[in-house]
Amino acid sequence: MSELKTGDLAPNFNMPTDGGASVELSTLKGKNVVLYFYPKDDTPGCTTEAIDFSTLIADFDAANTVIIGVSKDTVAKHDKFKAKHELKVTLGSDEDGEVLEAYGVWVLKKLYGREYMGIERATFLIDANGKVAQIWRKVKVKGHAEAVLDAVRAL
Repeated sequence: MSELKTGDLAPNFNMPTDGGASVELSTLKGKNVVLYFYPKDDTPGCTTEAIDFSTLIADFDAANTVIIGVSKDTVAKHDKFKAKHELKVTLGSDEDGEVLEAYGVWVLKKLYGREYMGIERATFLIDANGKVAQIWRKVKVKGHAEAVLDAVRAL
């Protein structure tokens, strides 16, 4: 599959979320969607990113925007993570990796000379028509949520 680009139709997904719910992109037409991928619940960078998005949730709501964080963690793990840090974003569980593959964020990573497959920290802004409006790859957490909010406001 070719890499997603700005202007492409965002791949549809349907996955379980925290709280025993589920989320499907096609049902969110008419809203902007921030789909952010992160490696693992309760790790320092992932926790900071989720807290930063949660802190700005009212601003995203005002901009008609839904925020969904996605990792391979289970729904039960998401529930614990969300409760522990009082997160306000939706957390999607992609245990089988289908959504990760569709968005091209399941990648070969290197750490201390070791290679392994893992989740690239990346964010996709999907507009109200279901098109990819902006992509951030290899995200640095500091200031990222604010940058995404600025991009949403610019739509």
